[in-house]
Amino acid sequence: MSQLESVVPQTPDVTPASDAAGATAPIHAQLESAIRVLAIIPGTGKDASFMFLKRQMQSLERVGVEVREIYVHSRTSPLYLFRMRKLLTKEISNFRPHVIHSQYGTVTSLLCCTVGSAPLVITFRGSDLNRHMSVTWLRGQLSILFSQVSALRASQIICVSRQLLDRLWWGRHKSIVLPTGVNLDSFCPTSVAEARASLNWDLTERIVLFCGGTEPDAKGLNLVQAAVRCAETAVGNVRLFVLDGSFPADTVPLYLNAADCLAFASLNEGSPNIVKEALACNLPIVSVDVGDVRERLEGVSPSQIVHRDSREFGVALAEILQTRKRSNGREKVREFSEDATAVRLLSLYRNTLRHDHTLSGTTEKASRFP
Repeated sequence: MSQLESVVPQTPDVTPASDAAGATAPIHAQLESAIRVLAIIPGTGKDASFMFLKRQMQSLERVGVEVREIYVHSRTSPLYLFRMRKLLTKEISNFRPHVIHSQYGTVTSLLCCTVGSAPLVITFRGSDLNRHMSVTWLRGQLSILFSQVSALRASQIICVSRQLLDRLWWGRHKSIVLPTGVNLDSFCPTSVAEARASLNWDLTERIVLFCGGTEPDAKGLNLVQAAVRCAETAVGNVRLFVLDGSFPADTVPLYLNAADCLAFASLNEGSPNIVKEALACNLPIVSVDVGDVRERLEGVSPSQIVHRDSREFGVALAEILQTRKRSNGREKVREFSEDATAVRLLSLYRNTLRHDHTLSGTTEKASRFP
């Protein structure tokens, strides 16, 4: 099997429900059974960068959605994208999805616009509508253009923050704000002492956690390093621990529970998952005002929103490091659990099908729904 073919799970074909005469059943009858969703996700599906999307697909399956995932490994090779389009067309013919859900904008969503007639749902997550600081200006502008053009074809648009929705050129009437959910079972408060013992960290150390991923400069590493130096003038030695893209996703809760504070300083964001995950672990946060972080930190204590200034950032870090208290973040993030988000997505899929009056592969109009 080729690398390209391996991105599609090999499962039996699924055909639409039929009535006694063999005709395709009305949409409202099919909505009573499992909705089939074809999720198109950038990346390989093997690293930690989009692990939260794999968990989201699993949560959808728990509420009765039949999900099939396809990963788009490359978004820069024309030959690869041509072959991927053919593969997507074949998969749509076999799987007959009720909904195609592009889990990102740019080339991923534009590719989805060229295949199938099923309703298209697009989730915009950040750098697909914001300026991507780690790519050239031209590539960044093309990515935004591809996202905006894709919005024209979409039946429903999801933006993970209000700030992203405000960036849409059109389609706001068919858009909602829905942050990605967090797994409250995996991300939960545990003993700081036990977490540090597992990592062989000194219990007396003051530790600031920074999630740099594969693009630490775009995440604001220089600002955080300068802020930590400022904090040290008030509280003494401070250790900055950087999570890069090499850390397994299932170890992140351990680091969140072992640290004293999360420092967040990204240049652009949608609804950063690491912030919601830190909240779920009751880890205090100091962050610049980016994405939806201000909304997520409303009512959370101790935590602070600061300007993009190393001294102000450092003073805020020092205040938290001196008290070493945990926050009340978990109670503020419960509404964004994976399961709650899955229920909202299921409702969105159903409403999208009713509004479009059609299922993939059919032209039958829907009757009115109660």
